[in-house]
Amino acid sequence: MVSALFIVSEEGYWAEECTEPLTTLSDAGVDVTVATPSGSPPVVDERSVDPETVGEETAERAREIHENDERLNDPEPIAAVSASEYDVVVFPGGHGTEWDINQDRHARRLLRDAVAGDDGKALVVCHAVGILGFTHTEEGKYVVNERDVTGFPNEWEEEIVDEHDRMPDGRKLPYWVEDEVKAAGANWDAELDADTSVTVDGDLITARGPESSHTAATTLLDELGVEAKSA
Repeated sequence: MVSALFIVSEEGYWAEECTEPLTTLSDAGVDVTVATPSGSPPVVDERSVDPETVGEETAERAREIHENDERLNDPEPIAAVSASEYDVVVFPGGHGTEWDINQDRHARRLLRDAVAGDDGKALVVCHAVGILGFTHTEEGKYVVNERDVTGFPNEWEEEIVDEHDRMPDGRKLPYWVEDEVKAAGANWDAELDADTSVTVDGDLITARGPESSHTAATTLLDELGVEAKSA
């Protein structure tokens, strides 16, 4: 059976970017395991389950999965899992990843190992794409150097943070994803004129944001050779 490891933030993951790939892969028969930095249940960004922000249907479905999915409620600690045991490692996004996942050495190890060699794959979504700006190969190079990627663009970040890079909840954003990933040598294109943006470069798949979550999931299934469940 094809297996996937989801690395989910305890500082605030964006619901759709986790629940859409999780359910799409599960419905296709992929065996999913969830891990978080400490092994505690992940924390959802409340904006991503706010009906006024994402719509009533999306908010209700995402909150139901967040509260009731056994895998999300009983995750593994990321230090205890290995990328070699899974066919793909998935990094859902959300601003919260900037404070934990993207800065965690074990998360970076999982990403590095997932895209090393010929066996593994990684799907990295939205703000989680920032981890590519901090992850090196065993030879010391950035894993994203000269790779084609998409992710959460500066143009969108400008609409969220204030002039001091403070989030609506008052937290200071430590860095902007696009800046860090481009500085690491990536070929960045968030395809701002397109409704969705998913980029495949070998064993690395990146997605721009919430609206690209479903396309990212089905693209991943195609890359894994797994047929998506019919709607």
